[in-house]
Amino acid sequence: MTAIIPDEAIRQALQEEAGEIARLFLISSDGLAAYIWSRMDMPGLSLEEVGAARYARTGTAFSFENCLVALRRGEIAGMVHAFPMEAGTSGAEEPDPVLRPYAELEDPGSLYVSGLAVHERHRGQGIGGRLMDRVYGRARSMGLPRVSLICFEGNETAIRFYRRQGFREIGRRPIVPHPSLHYREGDALLMVKSC
Repeated sequence: MTAIIPDEAIRQALQEEAGEIARLFLISSDGLAAYIWSRMDMPGLSLEEVGAARYARTGTAFSFENCLVALRRGEIAGMVHAFPMEAGTSGAEEPDPVLRPYAELEDPGSLYVSGLAVHERHRGQGIGGRLMDRVYGRARSMGLPRVSLICFEGNETAIRFYRRQGFREIGRRPIVPHPSLHYREGDALLMVKSC
């Protein structure tokens, strides 16, 4: 008997999908992941390989364990990465000036979405919204009152999407320009949605 593969599904990511998660995270981060990963001490590895090694880990926030993937006809069409933002981590002094604005925008006690991306050929089909619906359900099941995320002010498409999802801005910090970042001016916005 042949197993029937659904045309579309959302499920927990697998460790062997860490490379695809890294590729999608590079899309979602607007250059921030490229900046962070380029500073990691992993000589000889491409950015995607560094990211894949990072997401293949277990027992840490930046792990495949905190990712959901959307499948379309058996291939990964998109992913969302979210983890609980622990109380007591916000306000810690970030020594890296490029990363400082994002550390200052943390929202302890929320489920933090650090990345949401859908491959271009699968966009406009509601996959991002379905992934976010699963994030809201996860926040509720964990007893977390809200979902938070940080978005570049210049990423107008993402801002519109998150506002349609019910997110509102509660904080902002000026971006510290760097060649890796897609947006070199404007602010990084902290946005939240109650669950």
